[in-house]
Amino acid sequence: METSHTERDTSSAFDDAHTRSTDQQLRVIKRTGDTATFDASKVSVAMSKAFLAVEGDNAAGSSRIREQVEQLTQSIMDTFTRRMPEGGTLHIEDIQDQVELALMRSGEHKVARAYVLYREEHARARAAQHQGIEKPHPTINVTQPDGSRRPLDLARIETLVNEACAGLENVEARRIVDESLRNLYDGVTPEGVATALMMTARMLVEKEPNYTFVTARLLQDNLRREALSFLEVTEEATFSDMASLYKPAFKNYIARGIEFEQLDPTLADFDLERLGDALNHERDNQFTYLGLQTLYDRYFLHRNGVRYELPQVMFMRVAMGLSLNEQDREARAIEFYELLSSFDYMTSTPTLFNAGTIRSQLSSCYLTTVPDNLEGIYGAIRDNAMLSKWAGGLGNDWTPVRALGSYIKGTNGKSQGVVPFLKVVNDTAVAVNQGGKRKGAVCSYLETWHMDVEEFLELRKNTGDDRRRTHDMNTANWVPDLFMKRVSEEKEWTLFSPATCPDLHDLYGAAFEKRYEEYEAMTQTGEITLFKRVQAKDLWRKMLSMLFETGHPWITFKDPCNLRSPQRHAGVVHSSNLCTEITLNTSVDEIAVCNLGSINLAAHVINGQLDNEKLKRSVRTAVRMLDNVIDINYYAVPQAKRSNFRHRPVGLGLMGFQDALYKHGIAYASDAAVTFADHSMELISYHAIEASSDLAAERGHYESYEGSLWSQGVLPIDSIRDLQRERGEQYLQMDTSTTQDWDRIRNKVRSQGMRNSNVMAIAPTATISNICGVTQSIEPTYQNLYVKSNLSGEFTVVNSHMVHALKERGLWDEVMINDLKYYDGSLQPIDRIPEDLKQRYATAFEIEPRWIVEAASRRQKWIDQAQSLNLYISGVSGRKLDTTYRMAWQLGLKTTYYLRAQASTRLEKSTLKGTDGKLTGVKPNAPAPQPSAAPAPQASQTPEQPLGSAPPLACSLDDPDCEACQ
Repeated sequence: METSHTERDTSSAFDDAHTRSTDQQLRVIKRTGDTATFDASKVSVAMSKAFLAVEGDNAAGSSRIREQVEQLTQSIMDTFTRRMPEGGTLHIEDIQDQVELALMRSGEHKVARAYVLYREEHARARAAQHQGIEKPHPTINVTQPDGSRRPLDLARIETLVNEACAGLENVEARRIVDESLRNLYDGVTPEGVATALMMTARMLVEKEPNYTFVTARLLQDNLRREALSFLEVTEEATFSDMASLYKPAFKNYIARGIEFEQLDPTLADFDLERLGDALNHERDNQFTYLGLQTLYDRYFLHRNGVRYELPQVMFMRVAMGLSLNEQDREARAIEFYELLSSFDYMTSTPTLFNAGTIRSQLSSCYLTTVPDNLEGIYGAIRDNAMLSKWAGGLGNDWTPVRALGSYIKGTNGKSQGVVPFLKVVNDTAVAVNQGGKRKGAVCSYLETWHMDVEEFLELRKNTGDDRRRTHDMNTANWVPDLFMKRVSEEKEWTLFSPATCPDLHDLYGAAFEKRYEEYEAMTQTGEITLFKRVQAKDLWRKMLSMLFETGHPWITFKDPCNLRSPQRHAGVVHSSNLCTEITLNTSVDEIAVCNLGSINLAAHVINGQLDNEKLKRSVRTAVRMLDNVIDINYYAVPQAKRSNFRHRPVGLGLMGFQDALYKHGIAYASDAAVTFADHSMELISYHAIEASSDLAAERGHYESYEGSLWSQGVLPIDSIRDLQRERGEQYLQMDTSTTQDWDRIRNKVRSQGMRNSNVMAIAPTATISNICGVTQSIEPTYQNLYVKSNLSGEFTVVNSHMVHALKERGLWDEVMINDLKYYDGSLQPIDRIPEDLKQRYATAFEIEPRWIVEAASRRQKWIDQAQSLNLYISGVSGRKLDTTYRMAWQLGLKTTYYLRAQASTRLEKSTLKGTDGKLTGVKPNAPAPQPSAAPAPQASQTPEQPLGSAPPLACSLDDPDCEACQ
């Protein structure tokens, strides 16, 4: 269409006129970047010319056109008035958009069409004039990687920000653009522009949680530029561009990754067209800022420091890596991709790191038993190094190694005990840092009857002989039921060397008690001379004191781990793993291996109810993915491969438990939460066991199935009676109620078998829950507003559920934000908060630990392994520690993890007020209890003495050492 002079005047009237104004509060940003006062009459003039361009000069005096122009102009003005009642700034394009829309709504389609064609023609002309930039900034130029300079593209910035804000409530795109422009300078780089936008949005997170999604979406501009340029797809792209660019990027990524010898060459054999079509670019919008930054910093594949992997490409790479042996690989890869990219389920960190790569070490946890000879000890340390190299978390059973003072037949000397070797283990973990991705992570276990146990308790102390300290290694007590009984009965406890009593290592339950008492009798007759008698309660007190002072050793229970193990016919559980959720048999010949992943429980709560059908689908696919890991996995040592192929254990867990409670409107410290913990875990257990049994029907049962509890029709819920019989009813208080048809599952397992010896374990999930944007594992909320620090930087974390609840009550404002900052994210001291919200949004240290333990007990009855359970205790005293850990034992827990302790004494927080920098005691609202830095307790303190200390550094909620099994 040929453009007339009149048509050109239609739009240029907006650009040129700015002297006369009908509303001094509105201003216009011209394409040059200059601002001018808004003149409503120019809308009428331009509208009139638009009609003339279509209907000719004869229509110039038409009263109909004049009236219609006046009505349309008024309609446009009403729109701007509603949008900005107190005035503001409009861009020239915004005004033209409204003119176009008004013409279309009035039915003047020919006029609107001519107007649209004119705008397109002039946009092309302006783009050619300004190096392809439709809206160049008048003073800011961007320095390109090749050193050239181009005007800052305001249109692209607006597109990026508008896309980032799309679909989110309570976020302001214009605010981000305007504040970001104030932080830019002439000569800024493209990365600098993206960072300015991102940082502007990031600063608003504490006021509105949805800005974390905005920040993540803006961060993707840098990610796309880096990856797409490297893959030679394009120099830069917007979010909407990725709808068409993800597919070619994916295909180029596979080719380059294979070329770089990073990706498995067999990935090229997949139907990449089909898989590329399955990539859903819209799922990039699900990330929080913390989640996406974590992926970028630590998960995306890179070459020479350049990340060339994008989020959906990574999920597809993992899905392909897990479907290599499937018959219809593409269909399974798409099924796995859908589950991962939706955040309904997430594999563990090693699987995300390595699936689809040339070295696919996908397993999370390795458990070993260390033999009592020098060759075996250093062989075990070598195994630690090899397993740690490929991102495995380690649990070592050191109980067989003879104690200090034991006789060494070969040299006719005396042993130095376990501790010197543990120092070597500690230093090996530091030296072999998991391929440079993070420090090695290991936990050493020792049974409570071992003569070196008292020294073992002090390994993490900061005082004493540093040659007998392990500051970087985790430790855990492996506690038999007999010891806990002796503590309760205030009786003596005897310490032995395993060189004298080697069979205690493999005994548990009543058999252990019988043999242990026989050995005690031998000390009376003189048959055993190397031993030590202590009061059981004194040793227990020291265990609790060291746990509080140093964060170690953790307390785990030997007998429930063994008596409820489906595999007790095939060996003995001698320890747990790095994070205390794995309970598998180990021996000199077998290194236990477990493969982990977690269901996002919050994603399965739909309209306030747990969606059982969705949960069933997710669990079935997840179990299949976990089973595939076993066959695809790279094994650094032969004992691990032998064990994994023989027993095929997996550990399906969960995360987002606290978020699921929020969605139900349930407080963590409530009977309803305990019931939900029971019901949700029962459903996961029900579907997971059935999924493994159905896999057995398809692929065959695991090699050591015959003789297992599964083969006898004994499910995890049934094994509680064995623990009750062996321990004694007075020492076990576990709920055994059910809601599902478990007879159906028992019959299915008997007839079909099980594909996996173990199916469930709840890992900590600190990192993968960050990726999915939900609360960690089964943890209560740590704080409602705080700054989280980890290897990816510092991130403002705000409880979005709480913010939405406060907004509904009209309580979310600047004063509330400042109060939350002052009170460290706690609602409890804020008077205007209703009591029901205080209960619902109580934080970890505001919840009595009994609620955490009771909920864990309800889960434990359904789980064939264990759960990584942190205990939060505020106002710590010896009595409270004693009560909490005895309760954990009596309620049937298999293991506990970190103790998160908060001081019983507090300091008043002061603020800096005014300009003189002097401290004042002025506080908002009410007095604020704050943690102190009181000294840690000494071992000599009695259980009744108050303990006051901040949590040990070893108990960091984001300790990277803990991520090997997450």
